[in-house]
Amino acid sequence: MHRRLETATAAPGNHKTDCCETDVYRDGCVNTSVQQSPGLFGIINRYLGMIKFAHTIFALPLAGIAFLQALPHTDLFIDGVPQTRFYILLLQVLICMVSLRSAAMGFNRLVDRHIDARNPRTAAREIPSGTISVRAAWTFVILFLLIFVATAYSINWMCAVLAPVAVALVLSYSYTKRFTFLCHYVLGMAIGLAPTGAWIALLERFDLLPLLWSGGLLFYIAGFDILYSCQDRDFDFSAGLHSIPVRFGIRPALWIARCSHLVALGFFSYAGWISSTGPIFYVALAIVAVLFFLEHYLVRPSRLEHIPIAFFHINASISTILFAGILLDVLIQSI
Repeated sequence: MHRRLETATAAPGNHKTDCCETDVYRDGCVNTSVQQSPGLFGIINRYLGMIKFAHTIFALPLAGIAFLQALPHTDLFIDGVPQTRFYILLLQVLICMVSLRSAAMGFNRLVDRHIDARNPRTAAREIPSGTISVRAAWTFVILFLLIFVATAYSINWMCAVLAPVAVALVLSYSYTKRFTFLCHYVLGMAIGLAPTGAWIALLERFDLLPLLWSGGLLFYIAGFDILYSCQDRDFDFSAGLHSIPVRFGIRPALWIARCSHLVALGFFSYAGWISSTGPIFYVALAIVAVLFFLEHYLVRPSRLEHIPIAFFHINASISTILFAGILLDVLIQSI
């Protein structure tokens, strides 16, 4: 499959080559005669790989923080006992988060499939490699969008009204790298909806606190997305795509990422302060600051090979540590 892609790129004027390229992208054209049936678990694993399901960990803990901090303003607990509505809302929020993110990632892979096929780093992804067909990917996206909208409508009127706005924002991100270097911040804004969405699900209103958590998540996501995009700077430049590394270069991009993470720390600190969190949260915040420092110490213009370490090992733990700090504070205060 990779050889066919390389041939397609090397000889764009050859009719046979065009057919090979079509084989990759059109349903029914991918040659699967040499592929064995992956089985149910294999198919599920392919879709989980397509949407990078493990990366849900970046936003889910911040939504959990907003959910925890909204609970005291509800009647979901009576004499310390959770009511049935609590479990229903918790499940609905989880379904909304997972379904919308899954749809957005699937849509991104569809929109970028031709670009991914030309990029050596991404050519083996499920759609350009033919592991998942375009038709199957579209079915996946539409299914999870329907799940998200139906679940949002079942929560409350405000979630119902805002559901189309959320869908439009998270799907529009996939096109932003084609015209603006600020695409990293659009991604951060899309993922940053999570805390505010969880708050609205419980309280049916906007407040400053969840917006602060969303702002912190925005800059946290944007910062590491800038780092991650440094790997593709040369390819993006040749393909006419936009990013901060393409617009300003690697070294300035790394400084912009550092500043973004400083801003994220500011949002997290202010959110903790106005919500009267206990000392454990500030210990967690200090650990997060150290991890940010370590991340940027590892990733330098001459050490871009450390980006996967920073991305998968350090960034994945930051939001979880913040959630753990808030949760422990809540538990201690309830004793």
